Amino acid sequence: MASSRILPEFELLLPQNIKEAVSALGKLKSKASVMAGGTDVVISCTKGFGSPNVISLAEIPGLDYVVYDSKKGLRIGAMATLQQVADNADVKKRYPALQRACAINGTPQTRNMGTVVGNIMRASPSGDCICAVLAIGGKIVLQGPKGKREVNIDDFYLKYRETACKADELAIEIKLPAISAKNAFARMTRTTLDLSKVNVACSLVMSGKTVKEARVAVGAVAPTTIRLKKVEAILKGSQITDEVLQKVVATVPTEIKPIDDVRSTAEYRRDVAGVMVKRIILEALGK
Repeated sequence: MASSRILPEFELLLPQNIKEAVSALGKLKSKASVMAGGTDVVISCTKGFGSPNVISLAEIPGLDYVVYDSKKGLRIGAMATLQQVADNADVKKRYPALQRACAINGTPQTRNMGTVVGNIMRASPSGDCICAVLAIGGKIVLQGPKGKREVNIDDFYLKYRETACKADELAIEIKLPAISAKNAFARMTRTTLDLSKVNVACSLVMSGKTVKEARVAVGAVAPTTIRLKKVEAILKGSQITDEVLQKVVATVPTEIKPIDDVRSTAEYRRDVAGVMVKRIILEALGK
């Protein structure tokens, strides 16, 4: 369907607190879309994919927090914008992968409206914040009629554009662990403001020159953003030598299932993904 500047009619709900939002969502379920910054919901509406009801979080106070604790880690509220997270000093210092994913996401206007939680919930296989968080590790805090529950990011994406969030649940927060891991993120696009045609991120816990633990994520090469478990196994217990990196580059194509689409070809994605993973490992280590 062709895009239009004229939005279709929908019922806009403006709950004043989380309880009201959850109550409305519990009644409407799949007939409602939850809107934080609106950068995805509004576009969906213009393309004819909108819901008849939109539940906006705009008037719920106190959801725009970005809080770091040395023991508990990082907490990002549902209304914290991409720019807020990108500008946060603790994020810059400890979570450079997420900081970078936020800082280069769209235009300044988009970053000042769009939210990290919204990017996570959109569940796009090319989502930059998704790739960064999957590499770092974390949990999505959901609230429904029966209360709160937390879902590990590793278990959150079930298949293309489908998450573990139930129809009557609201994502209110993302939690990232307090880590000392070296992490980094990079992406490749057709143009600066385009969606990623491949994105990669890694998080490495080092013991001297040896990798103690590794998490490596790649997006836009499968129905969901994925972790590269074979690559992680190669890295764990190893020092980052040219030989190890060559093994990584050769292994990446065996773990991905890219497709041809408007942004790239499967062949190109398969060819560049391994090199991008190699480079992001070196970047995380400051090499």
